[in-house]
Amino acid sequence: MSIEFDLPVSLSMLQNMFHAPSSEALLRIIFRWAHFVAGITWIGLLYFFNLVNVPFQKGIDPDTKKKVNPDLLGRALWYFRWGAVFTVLAGLAYFAMYTLKADVANANNIGGGHIGLGYVLGAWLTYPIVLFIVEFLIIKKVPALIKDGRVFAIVMFILVAIVTWGLVQFFGSMLMAGGESWASNKTYSIGIGGAYGIVMMLNVWGIIWPNNKKILAATAGTGPAAPPELARQAFVASRTNAWLSLPLLLFMASAHGDWVIFGKN
Repeated sequence: MSIEFDLPVSLSMLQNMFHAPSSEALLRIIFRWAHFVAGITWIGLLYFFNLVNVPFQKGIDPDTKKKVNPDLLGRALWYFRWGAVFTVLAGLAYFAMYTLKADVANANNIGGGHIGLGYVLGAWLTYPIVLFIVEFLIIKKVPALIKDGRVFAIVMFILVAIVTWGLVQFFGSMLMAGGESWASNKTYSIGIGGAYGIVMMLNVWGIIWPNNKKILAATAGTGPAAPPELARQAFVASRTNAWLSLPLLLFMASAHGDWVIFGKN
């Protein structure tokens, strides 16, 4: 018994099943895919450092650290810091081009407003930048507040809560037109979660990487002895990122409609 295979018919069936993306859809797919891949790399390494590497480092002797850490942690930190950059850049582009832009267009076209996308985006970025500056000054200049992790956690919780409340008020007022706020749940959720992500990226490049770079150089014998406070500062910043990643992921997931937290669906 033979089975005939009709190639044109098979290709026709495949054509009905598969729909090639348009150029606009392809660009969205690329940004979202790049954001996902870079984010998995970044957050995966963040959890590795906090859940695996921290307890591991406590159990090895100085000679083992000299042999293992410069190469192992040097490689991991390279992917870690550049994963953070690509995650934020891809997410920022997607947020500006497809999420925030849609709400601004609705406010202007339907609500009769005169809202500038660039102005809203620039004003939004000030929130995570200011939060990082305050956190940076605390970690670098107020060692008493980071000596006990629980005290610092309370301080950061209050700061993050204030910024989050400010962002809720910000989007509601900035996208107000015709007596109605046009901010969608997606803009609120990604705007808040993305702000956390920007703070996390700034922690990586402003505290975690510079401190670890000096520590690794001292361990490998290629640099001067690292001040003892650098390790504590990097640990606190890394642990802050680990905790911030949890609400970040929650807000990013809620942006896709499984839980409408804020604004319009």
